[in-house]
Amino acid sequence: MSSDQALPNSRALERDAHLAMSEHKVAPSEIAIGVVIGRMSEYFDFFVFGIGSVLVFPKVFFPFLEPLQATLASFAIFALAFVARPLGTILFMEIGRRHGRFVKLTIALFLLGGSTAAVSFLPSYETIGIASILLLAAFRIGQGLALGGAWDGLASLLALNAPKEHRGWYAMIPQTGAPLGFMLASLLFAFFLMNLSTDDFVDWGWRYPFYVAFAVNVVALFARLRLIATEDFTMLLDQSELRPAPIAEVVGVNGRVILIGAFVPLASFALFHLVTVFPISWIVLYTQRSAGEFLMVQFVGAMVCLGAIIASGLIADQIGRRRLLEVAAGLVALFALASIVAPILFDESAIGQTIYVIVGFALLGLSYGQSTGAATSNFAQRYRYTGAALTSDLAWLIGAGFAPLVALSLSSKFGLACVGVYLLSGAACTLMAVRFNTPEMRQA
Repeated sequence: MSSDQALPNSRALERDAHLAMSEHKVAPSEIAIGVVIGRMSEYFDFFVFGIGSVLVFPKVFFPFLEPLQATLASFAIFALAFVARPLGTILFMEIGRRHGRFVKLTIALFLLGGSTAAVSFLPSYETIGIASILLLAAFRIGQGLALGGAWDGLASLLALNAPKEHRGWYAMIPQTGAPLGFMLASLLFAFFLMNLSTDDFVDWGWRYPFYVAFAVNVVALFARLRLIATEDFTMLLDQSELRPAPIAEVVGVNGRVILIGAFVPLASFALFHLVTVFPISWIVLYTQRSAGEFLMVQFVGAMVCLGAIIASGLIADQIGRRRLLEVAAGLVALFALASIVAPILFDESAIGQTIYVIVGFALLGLSYGQSTGAATSNFAQRYRYTGAALTSDLAWLIGAGFAPLVALSLSSKFGLACVGVYLLSGAACTLMAVRFNTPEMRQA
């Protein structure tokens, strides 16, 4: 008997679940719903932490620092999850290989929701000192490991089963989870900010959005396990060869695809936190505008982003994903240039701040909607499951993980024009990566 066979796994449970769901046939719409629910829960957890990094952590965990330095320290902890995410992908793929998809996904989502919810119970720095910061960092790393483990192949399966003439439409479906997750997170924080005193919010009000994360992840877990339990779903995965492949083999065969694929979405990934997390920090540190009111503006922006993501699917099916990515990157570059010439968040103009957010979210939706599907379509089916996961991990690490930290650090010293320069570099990387990508994407 091999060592793998001797290890405990969930295959017996999966077999029982397959029997219970044997009559259920998986429709593409069910895969789409599973993808959206899963992505929304993941983004909700991350945005709760991101917003907390601005509104809460500087006061609760870094009260010994000046406001700017405390926010930068919070952003440094925020970046830890993006560093841990590739490690989570590697770790949980091995768990999945040894113990089955049920165990892998269950552990990952409980770790994701549990890590986020655990933050809500953390004592402040004034109560337990440096231990509170170390625990905050540990839970953030737990989020990153869990997000790497939550990769389930649903998005790739959806793309592989998409009709050729509707690839853009199916590619945008998983991306809708991002604005939905942000809308829920921003709405919760705005509610408590606008209905509690500052002292009550800092004392206990901020903890509720973190606590809600666990319930959201439990719902997402059951929605995805119900889909994975069907025999039809397992057959689709097997037919599409969506199984973990050895990391070394994937990198050896598809290293170039992974590297270029990581740079393809940089325009949208750089913009991602520059219209969500970073602007809140600037509003709180350098303006008199209410953070709760600004979060509601961002809520509207996220609605615009959702509409732009949906539009990106329709447009991509008409003009091709490659051309749409180039157009979107060009528009992001123009937006970046405008931010360099006239940084509209620099003064107290509420109208200028609102314009920045709404336009930024619209461009984010247009570019982000097709940012991942175009690159991962270049993987052979045998390598797509692992290759897509590694590409996504690397893209988030390079493009978004340190964006709030870098943007706030530079803008606090040299002005908001630096944010435009940072964003412009992301747009340039996307345009170059699209040009250097393989013929498969050029025909997409």
